Amino acid sequence: MNDYKTTWRDKIGYGVGAIGLDLSYGMFYSFLSYYLSSVLGLKEAFLLLLTPLARIWDGINDPLMGTIVDNTKTKAGKYRPWILIGAICNAVVLFLLFTSFGMSGTKLYIYIGVMYVLWGMTNTMADIPYWSMVPSFTNDPDDRNMVSTVARTFSGLGQGIITVATPIILPILSKGMETTSKGYSAGGFSKWAGICACLLVLFSTICVLSTKEKNVVYNENQKFSFKKIFSVIAHNDQLVVFMLVAMLSNAGWYLTSGTAVYYFSDVLGKVEEQSMFQTIGAVGSVLGLLVIPILSKWLSKKTIYQISLVATIIGYGLMYLFGPVLKITIALDIAYIVSSTGIASMFVAQTVFLADIVDYGEYKTGERNESITFSMKGFLQKMAYTVQTIILFGGLRIMNYNQQITSSTHTINDATKSAIGVICFGVPPILILLSLILFSKKFKLHGEFAETVHNFISEKRSKEKNE
Repeated sequence: MNDYKTTWRDKIGYGVGAIGLDLSYGMFYSFLSYYLSSVLGLKEAFLLLLTPLARIWDGINDPLMGTIVDNTKTKAGKYRPWILIGAICNAVVLFLLFTSFGMSGTKLYIYIGVMYVLWGMTNTMADIPYWSMVPSFTNDPDDRNMVSTVARTFSGLGQGIITVATPIILPILSKGMETTSKGYSAGGFSKWAGICACLLVLFSTICVLSTKEKNVVYNENQKFSFKKIFSVIAHNDQLVVFMLVAMLSNAGWYLTSGTAVYYFSDVLGKVEEQSMFQTIGAVGSVLGLLVIPILSKWLSKKTIYQISLVATIIGYGLMYLFGPVLKITIALDIAYIVSSTGIASMFVAQTVFLADIVDYGEYKTGERNESITFSMKGFLQKMAYTVQTIILFGGLRIMNYNQQITSSTHTINDATKSAIGVICFGVPPILILLSLILFSKKFKLHGEFAETVHNFISEKRSKEKNE
C-alpha cells in the first residue's frame, strides 16, 4: 500500500488559497443580496428570476469546467494553472459586480444580470480545481482529514474577515457619500470589493507557488458531454446522496449568513452588533475545525457528521428563542457558538466525503472523475444559494420590503421584522434536520466499506507506480 503524505508547507500553502476564495464567496453570499435590494433598490422579482436562470447556466458551465480541468496537463500541473486564472478573472468580476458606475433603470438591471452570471462562471474556474486538489495531495484518510481541516480553517478565516469586518469597514469607506439609513453606500461596497479582489489574487498566487500536485491521475482527451456527466452522477449513488444532503444543509446556513445583515440592520437597527455576532460565531468555527481530528480517534466520520448537524440544530433552536422571540442579543450571540461549531465541522466533513466519493466512483466504475465530481460541490453551493434567495426574496416580496425601505420614512413594519427573524433563524434548522435524516438513512461510505474502498485505491496506485 502506498499512501502519499503531505508536508505542513503543502497544507499551509494550500489553505492560504482558501482565504482569497472565501473573501469572494463572503461578499457574494453574505452581502450581495443586501447590496442589490437595500443599496441599489432592485426589485425582489428581478432577483427571484435572476438566480434560478443563472443556475440553469451553471448546470452546464460547472461540469464543463470540471471536464476542462480533467483534460489539463501542463508543467505547472493539472489544477494550479486554473486556480490562478480563475482567481484573477473572479477578482475582476467581483469588483465590477459591486460597482454600478452610477447606472439606473434598465441598464442597471442588465448590467447586474451579466455580472451575476459572470461571477458564477469565474468562481467556478478557481473553485473546482482548488477543491479537486485534495485527492492529489494524499490518499491517506487521516492526512486527507488534516488537509481538509487546514483548508477549511483558512476558508473560515476568509469568511470571518468578510462577516466581521464588513459592517465596520463599509461605513468608514462610505464617508462623504450618499448612504442608506444604516450608513452603507454603493461607493463603499465598490471600494471594499476592490480590496477583497486584490487579496483574492494575492492569496491564490501564494497557494499556487507553494504547493505541489503529487498523486495526480490524468484523463486526457476526455470530451465534455451531458451523457458523460449524467453517467458519472447516475453510477455514483453516494454522489447523488451527497448532493441532496449538502444542498439542504448549506441552504440553511446561507439563509442565516445572507439574512443576518437584514436582521441586525432592519430588525434590531444595530449594524455594529453584526460584527460582534460574527466574531463570537468565529469562536465556534474554530472549535468546529477541531471536532473531526479529535473525535475521529473514537468515532466514525458518519457519526461525527451526525453530531455536527445535531449541534447545529440545537444551536439554531436557541438562537431563535433568544433572537426573534426573547430579543436577548447577548444570549443570541452565545447560542451562535453552538451552531457555528457544528457548521464548521460539517463543512470539513463534506470536503472529506467528496474526496472519498471520488474514490468510490473509481472503485465502482473503474474511472476517476475528480473534477467533474468536485464540480458538483460548487454547483451545489450555488443551488443552496438559489434556495436561500427564493426563500429570502420571496418572503421579502410578500411583506413588501422594497416599498417600505423606499418610502419617505424608510420604516420596516413589525410583520416584516418577524418574517426576517423566521427566515434567519427559524427556517434553517428545518432544512438541516431534513439533511440529517437523509444522510443517516442513505450515506454508506463509512466503516468497513469505506476501508475496502481505500484499500482498493491504494493497491491500484501501487500497481500503477510499479508498472
